[in-house]
Formats: sequence, C-alpha cells, structure tokens
Amino acid sequence: MNSPGTTGNPGQMPLDPDRMPPCIRSATENDLPALASLDAEAFPEEPYPFFVLRQYFDVCRGHFLVLDDGHILYGYLIATPPADGRSWVLSLGVIPDVRGHGLGRRLMVESLRQLRSEGAHEVRLTVDPDNDRAVSLYGHLGFTQEEDVHKDYLGLGKHRILMTLKLPDTAPPAPGTPPSAPSATVNSGRTGGP
Repeated sequence: MNSPGTTGNPGQMPLDPDRMPPCIRSATENDLPALASLDAEAFPEEPYPFFVLRQYFDVCRGHFLVLDDGHILYGYLIATPPADGRSWVLSLGVIPDVRGHGLGRRLMVESLRQLRSEGAHEVRLTVDPDNDRAVSLYGHLGFTQEEDVHKDYLGLGKHRILMTLKLPDTAPPAPGTPPSAPSATVNSGRTGGP
C-alpha cells in the first residue's frame, strides 16, 4: 500500500474515478507504516510516534478502521472496544488532500454502527475547541458538548471539549446505510480519550 501524499493543492485532490471507491475496513499490521505517514500528514504538529500507533493497533484491533481504495490510505479512526457500554473515539484523521469529501464522516458513521452493534450505549471523545469543522461534524452526528472547555486536558495549553453521544438501544442500521445528518469537513479531528 502506498503512503498518502500531498498534491501541492490541499483540499482539492479529487478522488480518482478510475480507482475503486474508498472502502472502510479494519487496519492490518501491514498498514502501520502507511498509517504513520497518514498521521504525520493529518497532524503535522503532533503526529503519534510509531510505537503509539502500534499499541493502539494491538489494543483496539477491530476498532482501528482505515479508509482506502486498495492503493492509497485516505483516513483512519481509532476507538476503544466498548467497556460497560462506553467507548471512546481516540483519533480521527484524514489526509488534507481529500478533506471535504465526507471521508471522516464515513469513518465515524461506520465506527458508531459497529460500536452500537457491540452493545455500546455511550461514545465519548474530546476535540480541540478551535477545530470548528470537527466540532460541527460531531454535532451533526448527535454528539453533545459536556460542560465548558477543559483547560490543559491534554497538557499545558492543550484544551479540549468533551462530547458525548448516547446510542439508542434499537438495532443499528445496516453497514453502508447513509446517515441523514448533513456532512461536514474534518480539518484535523484528532480526539483524545480518557
């Protein structure tokens, strides 16, 4: 699998119509080098060290989702397996070149569907209060903000908004079912868990 790359025109690279449409699947160990490149491109100021991605892969295995077209890795999402009906979304990243195509939204919708089918009743995440696009995306998906901004949540000067989604007990929609909420673009959706 190729590492993601920029085109020099961020946000404007159309998805290649000659390739298979991007599909969501569970990450594999072979994806880890490309995931490290994707994460560094999505979060250039603070990419995860390789060992952190490796540990998330080992711990969150079936909840470490990637979006690719068989050649390029476009995005990923890491969530914790449900424990006592609760899960955390730890990180959501999409390469800058394809933001605005709803890929981050697709990853979130699939992860929420999966978590709900596994008995999660509540999903939590944190988001940078300055990341309006991510806050909007999560709000459109039904997440609500809890309390005020948590100052220094992830370290000095790294404030976060805590958001929670209560999942209904009814059966989840089938995979691939389009969500009804409007789409939003994720600029850099890295979230932080507990």
